[in-house]
Amino acid sequence: MNLKNVLLIALASTLIIGCKGMRGKDGKPGKPGADGTSSKAVLDYSKVNVMDYANTITLEELEEQLYYYASDEMEGRNTGSPGQKKAVNYLRDQYKKMGVPGGGQYGDYFQIVPGKAFGKPELSSENVLAYIEGREFPDEVLVISAHLDHVGMKDDKVYNGADDDGSGTIALLEIAEAFKQAVNDGYGPRRSILFLHVTGEEIGLKGSKYYADNPIYPMENTIANLNIDMIGRIDADHKDNPDYVYLIGSDMLSQELHDMSEAANKSSMNMNLDYKYNGKDDPNRFYYRSDHYNFAKNDVPVIFYFNGTHEDYHKPTDTPDKIEYELYQRRAKLIFATAWKVANADERPALK
Repeated sequence: MNLKNVLLIALASTLIIGCKGMRGKDGKPGKPGADGTSSKAVLDYSKVNVMDYANTITLEELEEQLYYYASDEMEGRNTGSPGQKKAVNYLRDQYKKMGVPGGGQYGDYFQIVPGKAFGKPELSSENVLAYIEGREFPDEVLVISAHLDHVGMKDDKVYNGADDDGSGTIALLEIAEAFKQAVNDGYGPRRSILFLHVTGEEIGLKGSKYYADNPIYPMENTIANLNIDMIGRIDADHKDNPDYVYLIGSDMLSQELHDMSEAANKSSMNMNLDYKYNGKDDPNRFYYRSDHYNFAKNDVPVIFYFNGTHEDYHKPTDTPDKIEYELYQRRAKLIFATAWKVANADERPALK
């Protein structure tokens, strides 16, 4: 065999091996940036069954984690308290276990919120941030949020805050884990996702305000905020029709975000999306009462997911045993499906 033929065979072998390296198990693309696959490679997300990843959000994990997060050990997670410190350490450790990096300025999981943000120099707390970088549009960021705090202890009674907002907090962990599984399968989101657990909601939306005033990722690059605050219970209006969730703000700044939300629901959970409180003139003022508002004030389109109030709201009886876990799971899956659609759309939601 002459030298020319040897070189041709070697070149052909290299090309074959290289092409095989661009595919993972079951013919799926390899992990972003691995096996020669560019992290900015364009993938056909229409071939992905979103529910394959939504279904990784399990009843068992939601229940197990919520029972711990809303246990007496956390002492009601009052902002700045030892119980709240335990809570943020737990969240950080969960993200580390699932392999989702910190979203802080230097890859940290904590954004320190100083006393001046609360008007109390002696008080210090933390927002918790985890982050998955986008494959195609890494500078555009979808923020999914929930508040990590509650109201602490009163008269030696622990206010566990299982629904408010243990439910949103643990749902956010599970949603992050579902996206991480997609990353592992080579289908990381086209846009970046910040999983943001904010502190100080119960004392005036302080953690989200601090983040909005000191964003790790520019607000103009923040394409939307999906905020989860109380999704584990049923209110009095839906006792006979519990397969619902209230959506607030979805069409206030962006009709396109609203349309994406409706389409994601139709193709996934097909729940009753109730817009009863979706108005700036709502006498309950729910639009102004959770952390999405600090994004909306900065012209970031928002959706607030909410089950309404109930008899245990802000009482020591808001405990994990009263959560409607199957409904809670369905709502978490819906939010994941909506986040998937927004993060992987061809264009970011346009403002009105």
